[in-house]
Amino acid sequence: MNKFVVVIPARYESKRLPGKPLINLEGKSMILRTYEQCVRAVNANLVYVATDNEQIKSHCEKNNIQVVMTPSTCLTGTDRIAEFAKQVEAKTYINVQGDEPLMNPEDILRIVNFAKQFPDEIINGYAPVLSKEQYNSLTIPKLVFRPDGRLLYMSRSPIPGNKEDEFRKAWRQICVYAFPNKALLDFASLTDKTTLEKEEDIEILRFLELGHEVRMIELSSDSIAVDTPEDAERVRDILEKTEI
Repeated sequence: MNKFVVVIPARYESKRLPGKPLINLEGKSMILRTYEQCVRAVNANLVYVATDNEQIKSHCEKNNIQVVMTPSTCLTGTDRIAEFAKQVEAKTYINVQGDEPLMNPEDILRIVNFAKQFPDEIINGYAPVLSKEQYNSLTIPKLVFRPDGRLLYMSRSPIPGNKEDEFRKAWRQICVYAFPNKALLDFASLTDKTTLEKEEDIEILRFLELGHEVRMIELSSDSIAVDTPEDAERVRDILEKTEI
């Protein structure tokens, strides 16, 4: 059994950006760019895509990416990781979202190293919110945490707030995680989303609602999650100016 594997969940359907994993970003698909960032961090033998779509599966096979088919009924990407875990055994599953084509490989390694240090804990990344636009964006989950780094809450609304209704200081989620096998099983044991998870559309809240602790660690601000066509254009602009 591997100590860890990196899993990229990828589904074709998306309300805001249909076919999202396969959209073209300066000559490469988004899923391929995300994969390439992962294999800059760890050996390609440890990196998989988990999907329910034959087009994505074929695209991965064409690009020599290990791919595992999972049910189309998965409620979230984390549920998809849990289904993947039934087929590929590991102690820890490092989840890199499939819409993170600019994910910093050093951030993935940082999550891996923390997972080795705390193998029984759920780990997630965060970075500072850098602008009022990010702070008010409903596509960017913001979070608050305890002094010891444990997650208190995460929301698409602007948090933490103040009486002056000003942007002062905030933090945003970076979508790379470490999940111990046991926590994944607990997460996937439910047949529906939990109350706050459903309201916020943030799946890590299910862990909090089930009583799990989540350790937050600071990562770089390089990540741009592609949720909208505007996000995709931002990524294309960056790629055009770099050699990634």
